[in-house]
Amino acid sequence: MANTLYEQVADELITRIEGGYYSVGQKLPSIRDLSKEYGVSISTVQEAYRLLEVRSFTEIRPKSGHFVKARNTQLIQPEIRPLPQQPVEISAWHDIMTMLEADDASDVLNLGWAVPDLDSPTLKPLTKELADINRRQGMRNYAYDSFRGNKKLRHQIARLGVDAGLQLHPDEILITNGCQEALSCSLRAVTQPGDVVAVDSPFYFGAVQIIEACGLKAIEIPSHKDTGISLEAMELALSQWPVKALVLTPTCNNPMGYSIPEKDRPRIVELCNQHDVVLIEDDIYGDLSFQYPRPRSLKSFDTEDRVILCSSFSKTVAPGLRVGWVVPGRYQEQILHIRYISSISISTLPQLAMAEFIAQGAYERHLRRMRSNYQRGRDILIELIQRYFPENTRMTYPQGGFVIWVELPGDVDTMELNRRARAYGISFAPGQVFTTTDKYRNQMRLNYNRCPSEEVEDAIRTLGRLSSEMIRANA
Repeated sequence: MANTLYEQVADELITRIEGGYYSVGQKLPSIRDLSKEYGVSISTVQEAYRLLEVRSFTEIRPKSGHFVKARNTQLIQPEIRPLPQQPVEISAWHDIMTMLEADDASDVLNLGWAVPDLDSPTLKPLTKELADINRRQGMRNYAYDSFRGNKKLRHQIARLGVDAGLQLHPDEILITNGCQEALSCSLRAVTQPGDVVAVDSPFYFGAVQIIEACGLKAIEIPSHKDTGISLEAMELALSQWPVKALVLTPTCNNPMGYSIPEKDRPRIVELCNQHDVVLIEDDIYGDLSFQYPRPRSLKSFDTEDRVILCSSFSKTVAPGLRVGWVVPGRYQEQILHIRYISSISISTLPQLAMAEFIAQGAYERHLRRMRSNYQRGRDILIELIQRYFPENTRMTYPQGGFVIWVELPGDVDTMELNRRARAYGISFAPGQVFTTTDKYRNQMRLNYNRCPSEEVEDAIRTLGRLSSEMIRANA
C-alpha cells in the first residue's frame, strides 16, 4: 500500500504494466471505469493517472485517453562481459578503505552508500518504542540477552519468513550484529583458508572483504542484468573447481537490482546439492522487492538443510540498529560457536524495539511505504541519468531495493571520476570495489533513496558533465 489512495491505484496499475497485463501502446481503462473498479472517486483516478504520466509509464493522446508508454530501454542494458573462470586471491581492501575514508566527510553527498531512507515518518513508532523501553527498563536493557538472541524477536522473524515461503521455528534463528556478521560467521563455519568460494558478479564489496579476511579464493560467475547468475556458468564452475560455498543475493541484488526468476531458484539449490556446495543466501533486500508477493527465498527450496539464510533490518529499517540474523540449517552449532566468540551477545534494546515494531504491524506499514517510495525514486533517477549522463550510458532496471548499477561509455575510470566528484561534494561507489578482477572500471553503483531531490539532480548533472569531460579528454 502506498502513502495515499491515488498512489495505491497508481502502484496497482504499474504492477499490471510491468507484469505485461497492459502492453506498450495499449489503451488503459477510462477514468470512470477505473473509478468503479477500485471504488474510488474520479479525482483519485485522475491523480493516479497524473502520477503515471509523471513517472513516464503512460502518455495522453488527445481525445483518445491514456496509453502505456514505451519505456526507454535502450540505456538499461549493461554489457555482460566474460570473467576469468578460475579462482583468484583477493586483495581489495586498499581500494575499499580509500573509498570509505573519503566518504566519512560530513559535507559529501554520498550517492554510493546503500543506506535506506531514515527520515520516513513510518519510523516514528520505532523511535517511540526505543524510548519507552529504555524508560521502563533502564539499565536492564544493557545486560546480556540470550546468546541466541531475544526470543520475542526470533518469533517475529519466523513470522516474517512466511512471506518468503519459509516455515521457521524461532530456535532455528540466531540474531547477529547485522547481516555482515551473519555472512562472516557463515563463511568461517564452512570453509578453511585456501578454499574456493563462488560469487555472483558483480558482488557486494562487504562480502569481498569477508572472503579476503578468511584467506579464501573467489571465482566470479557472471550475472545477467535481469535474471541474475548464469546457471550455465555456475554449473561449469561447480564442475570444474572444488567450490566449498556459493554466496548469492538472489532477490533485489546488490549492486544490480535484479531478482532471479522463481523458476530458476530450485535449480540453483539442486546444483549446490549435487556438487556438495554450501549455499549462503543474502536476503537483506528481499522485503524491499517491488513484486507482490515477494519472491520466495532460496532457503524455501532447501531439501537438504544446507542453505544458510542471512539477513538483517539494516536495509529495511536502519543500519545503526545492527540487528541481523542467520538461519544456519545443519551448520547451526558451528555458526553459533563462531557468533559467540565474535560478539557473545547482541545489544538488547534494539532487539526488543524491533520485536514490538513488527508485532504492532508498524514494520509492514513501513515496508509498504518504502517500496512505493523507492520504486518512484528508481524511475526518477533513471530519467535524470538519461537526461544528464553521456550518450550510450547503460543502466539496470532494479526490481527492488534502492541501488542501481550504471555503465558509462568508453574508457571512463569511475575511480578517477569519484575522485574528481569529491571536489564538488559528491561521492558514489565505483564498480572496481564490486569485483576481484579488473572489470567494471567504467561502472558505478548509485542510491536513489533520496529521489526526488534538487540536491540529487544537481549531483547527477555534475557527474554527467564530469563524465563527458573525461570522455572528450580520452578521445
